[in-house]
Amino acid sequence: MALLKGITITLYDKVQTGTDAFNAPIYAEKPIIVRNVLVSPVSSDDIVDATQLNGKKSVYELCIPKSDKHIWEDMTLEFFGEKWRTFGFSTSYIENLLPLAWNKKIKVVRYE
Repeated sequence: MALLKGITITLYDKVQTGTDAFNAPIYAEKPIIVRNVLVSPVSSDDIVDATQLNGKKSVYELCIPKSDKHIWEDMTLEFFGEKWRTFGFSTSYIENLLPLAWNKKIKVVRYE
């Protein structure tokens, strides 16, 4: 029996490092390694729908492990040697109803 296994990606978490002259927060990105993330291409129908809704062309959808507690909305990621940006909201499923190791999904767009 072949087991599903995801890849290791780098999630850049936002950490407040101070405030500017207008008292607005200043953030730095802290790299965090996340293991066992499934990366799947989205269908052509999903690409068209996402482009029409928010003007962004979704390329991949990530499946996040059940044990992960990071915030994934509006974050920068790195995998396949390129930078990506999450968009939209993550979709969570009830952990006990899923037999696999992933219970959350989020879409990514190429970040340049």
